[in-house]
Amino acid sequence: MSPTKQTDSDAKAQVLALAEKHDVEFVWLWFTDTLGFLKSFSIGRKDLKAALDNGMGIDGSSIAGFARIDESDMVAVPDPTTFALLPWMPGEHKAVARLFCDIVKPGGEIFEGDPRRVLKRNLKKAADMGFTFNIGPELEYFYFQDDKSTTPLDDGGYFDMTARDAAHDLRRETVQALEAMGIKIDKAHHEVAHSQHEIDMVYSDALTMADAVMTYRLVVKEIALKHGCHATFMPKPVFGINGSGMHCHQSLFKGSSNAFFDKNGKYYLSKLAQSYLAGLLKYAPEFTSVTNQWVNSYKRLVPGYEAPVYLSWANRNRSDLIRVPEVQPGAEKSTRFEIRSPDPSCNPYLAFSVLLAAGLKGIEEGLVPPEPVEENVYHMTEEERRKRGIGTLPGSLLEAVQLTEKSKLVKEALGEHTFNAFIANKKIEWNNYQIQVTDYEIKRYLSIL
Repeated sequence: MSPTKQTDSDAKAQVLALAEKHDVEFVWLWFTDTLGFLKSFSIGRKDLKAALDNGMGIDGSSIAGFARIDESDMVAVPDPTTFALLPWMPGEHKAVARLFCDIVKPGGEIFEGDPRRVLKRNLKKAADMGFTFNIGPELEYFYFQDDKSTTPLDDGGYFDMTARDAAHDLRRETVQALEAMGIKIDKAHHEVAHSQHEIDMVYSDALTMADAVMTYRLVVKEIALKHGCHATFMPKPVFGINGSGMHCHQSLFKGSSNAFFDKNGKYYLSKLAQSYLAGLLKYAPEFTSVTNQWVNSYKRLVPGYEAPVYLSWANRNRSDLIRVPEVQPGAEKSTRFEIRSPDPSCNPYLAFSVLLAAGLKGIEEGLVPPEPVEENVYHMTEEERRKRGIGTLPGSLLEAVQLTEKSKLVKEALGEHTFNAFIANKKIEWNNYQIQVTDYEIKRYLSIL
């Protein structure tokens, strides 16, 4: 439900009061392009009221996927509910704050190419069906000594708490910064690979979480830079070790009740939940280019490195695409699905949109999921998987884009403008990749051919 004019007015007044209270000198206005890169420009506090009331003009033709040169004028309208101070900025200077923006056309007409608008539209569909879409992503990332190499900071392993975990202070400072900005943290720990880490945010509604993901990625990088190192959300930066994923825990609520839980249902899942699950499985190949949008994403999506590539689900098995964590007595609200294929370099507004769209389509179509696969799918032969009807995710960006291009579901979820811009950009990326000569080819072929 959109805020009333009075609520919006109160929120704006609160922002102005906070800016004065904390002696804010500059406000960064944030928004994202189609690929999920954070864009920003700053205004002084004296211009904040005008920006809140009328927005600020930007040149949309310079932003990937936004507008052609002949329709370039856009307006960034700050969302006053997203005001937060940037805790790493002050130092010797006055405070700096940020506001996320919605992008509209001059005159206030909705701009369908704004990723934040895309997610809002999909959330409205869920709301019209009576649901709130909650999501809790787990973003993994690497720390390296600089942005020119993959030299790790540590040789620690999963959940290690030893002197080898050289990034402990970086994680701690990052958590402190995120919590200072109002982002609640569940836990932080070392991941499986050397110098790989994870900070988990407490689940929330999808729009709040998409904003939080954009903030999280920037804060992780800023704190790393402050300490003279580099953080990356590249899906597969190092050959032979695990890549970085963004496992997404998702649920639908009706009011304060989890619509996925049924104490009498199979696996404690409601029929609605089972159809949502079946929708994710059915449409995963079509939306994978959105949740895994880079050439490098498919270097991670291979068997053997904890990245799921098979279209199956289970309660305990982490080799499946979707896991249903077991419901603990008294914790029915935690009933959820964890889809394990997305990676942390995606555009969260678009990724959350297609996940929700697939689940809702499963509900609309009354789909029934297959039986869970508790065996390790990686250890099955191809023939065994074929007999079980276990399909696979696309194996390359090209294959993924070709599937997405034919998808009515993804086109409807993203809207025609964003859908066309996204497909065009991904085709260009694949074509650019195709003509590269890699180190592997030089080492493999130069001396023998």
